[in-house]
Amino acid sequence: MNRIVNRLLASVVITCVLCGCATTPSSTGGLAYRSRAETRSNGWVEVSAAVLSADESEAVYGVPLAKKMIQPVWIEVQDDDTHSYYLMSPGLDPNFFPASEAAEAFVHGDSPGGKDELDRRFRRLAFHNPVLPGQTISGFVLTNLSEGVKLVQLDLIASGQARTFSILIVVPGFFADYHVSEVFRREIYPPEQIVNYTDDDAFRAALEALPCCATNKDGSKNGDPLNLVIVGGLDDAFPALVRRGWSPTEQRWSGAIMKVITSALSGERYVNAPVSDLYLFGRPQDLALQKARDTIHQRNHLRLWLSPMRYQGKPVWVGQISRDIGVRFTFHSPTLTTHKIDPDVDEARTALTEDMAYSQNLAKIGFVKGVGAAPQSAPRENLTTDPYYTDGYRQILIFDRHPSSLSEIEFLPSEAGTRRNSVPLGEDR
Repeated sequence: MNRIVNRLLASVVITCVLCGCATTPSSTGGLAYRSRAETRSNGWVEVSAAVLSADESEAVYGVPLAKKMIQPVWIEVQDDDTHSYYLMSPGLDPNFFPASEAAEAFVHGDSPGGKDELDRRFRRLAFHNPVLPGQTISGFVLTNLSEGVKLVQLDLIASGQARTFSILIVVPGFFADYHVSEVFRREIYPPEQIVNYTDDDAFRAALEALPCCATNKDGSKNGDPLNLVIVGGLDDAFPALVRRGWSPTEQRWSGAIMKVITSALSGERYVNAPVSDLYLFGRPQDLALQKARDTIHQRNHLRLWLSPMRYQGKPVWVGQISRDIGVRFTFHSPTLTTHKIDPDVDEARTALTEDMAYSQNLAKIGFVKGVGAAPQSAPRENLTTDPYYTDGYRQILIFDRHPSSLSEIEFLPSEAGTRRNSVPLGEDR
């Protein structure tokens, strides 16, 4: 085993030299959490929120909270309403840490001032209810540590009133494989390229005209099928994904590659494991998300590209989703490892849809053509030679920021439902 590990470590070093991997990505420290806070308003109530990095939380609390897997979320509520509001801490994290419990975790025999001093400090920093009319209250809620992004769910209740905010916030210090400033904060496309579809038939035709599959870098080979369309953005679709446990993937830097290999050998979990690049619109995926199991060998993962399309003013993301069922060695990847996909890629697509039905933000579901059928008797291959079969449809998921129950989800008119029910999966469609 040691010989195998040494060879793998050597391959990592060689790969990093060839690919120009940095030994560690650059990071930004400081205590600027207030300046980067996200702000939302609903009626006469305004909220702001920021997630602290490990360095920031230690500077504020005086103890290394991240080492105990504790992450402070700074909240500010401005109440210009006529009602007094109460912030519900379980909305941020059902397993949040009360100030006294968190302070207890850092009590040692040589702690200056002992438990009482720590307890007073933690209680002073905590968010305190209620927020009275005309008041602005700020403070921290101590949550379990998240990497990459954190969904900050703020539920404020009053007598006969409720205000709910879902804010997706980037966590400092995590080196995701996407650039938030490019994907979420500014347009990738010039205004003249963006088409806003308000007619359903025209939108369907545009989606069906998309390429069948993602490709390699020069576009000479087709890879995994583009079997997913997500309509929505930072206020609806991505909070829904994070709420259901989808995590961002990490950059393929030397530390991440090392963790992939060691996790593959040990079978340990790696919820932010990198994904390989696939290409659409002349660029690699704008972002990738995954829902991992307890081992690196298994995960459901998706890649998304922001398209130049809009639907009813909402961003349209074209995606590829498949389920990983194992890790194997290959010469088709610069890391010499790749995930093996479940050949039934429609199952991963369906699993995502069912998962999102419980997210509270899924408004509409539909199908369009465009992938092209590949029956089980004649499967296609992706870029790493894994076979897959499919009914040839793309799943459309349309999100809305207003919460919706299972009974409120609409099904868009589609021929896919009848065809899927009437034709066995292994036969031509």
